[in-house]
This record gives sequence, C-alpha cells and structure tokens, in this order.
Amino acid sequence: MQAIIKGLEKVKKELESSANDGPVSEIFCKTLKEFIGASEAEVGSLRDLYSVAGRNADALALYFNEDPAKCPFEQVTATLLNFVRLFRKAHEENLKQAEQDKKKVQKEAEMENAEKKQLKKEG
Repeated sequence: MQAIIKGLEKVKKELESSANDGPVSEIFCKTLKEFIGASEAEVGSLRDLYSVAGRNADALALYFNEDPAKCPFEQVTATLLNFVRLFRKAHEENLKQAEQDKKKVQKEAEMENAEKKQLKKEG
C-alpha cells in the first residue's frame, strides 16, 4: 500500500516538474492530470479496503488467540487456509464414512433377509 501511495506522489511531482516545460509538455501534463484525478480516487478506495482488511486480519488473529502485533497478516491467512483445508478434508472423510456405514447397514439387511428366506424354504 505504501508503495502505491509513494508511486502516486512521484507522479504528482513529475506533473509539477513538467508544468514549467511550456507548450512542449502540454498534452503530457493534461494526460497526467487526468491520470492523477482517477488514480487518487482509486488509491483512496484501495486504502479504505486495505484498512478494512487489516482490521479483519487483526480480528482474525485475536480469534485464533494470537497477538495481532506479533502475528503478521500472512500467518493469519495461512492459519485460516490450513483450517479450511483440514475442515474440508474431515468433512469429505465424514461423508465417505457415512456412505460406507449406509452400505454396510444395507448389506446386513440384505443378508438378514436372505437368511430369513432360506429359513422359510428349509422350514
């Protein structure tokens, strides 16, 4: 975020420097002014999003019982990503186990029915 802000500041300084060049850089200055106008709005919006993301990362670090000052954003997101992966894996394993249990119950019911039929034939 800081690099983006510094980059925009450099562009503004370039505009200031070019303003004294006269008619030679008139189109350049006009284009740069338009770019800066649009960019300032975008950077402002981006700064707001970055701030919200930072607060959310801090809240997430606290949720994981970590100190936000000592737990960088990358570590928070890595922890969350790892949790989501493990959760999905456990969920898939639970679904497979439930399906196997269902098949086992069905097979046992079929075996029981077959035994009953066999007993009726013999009896």
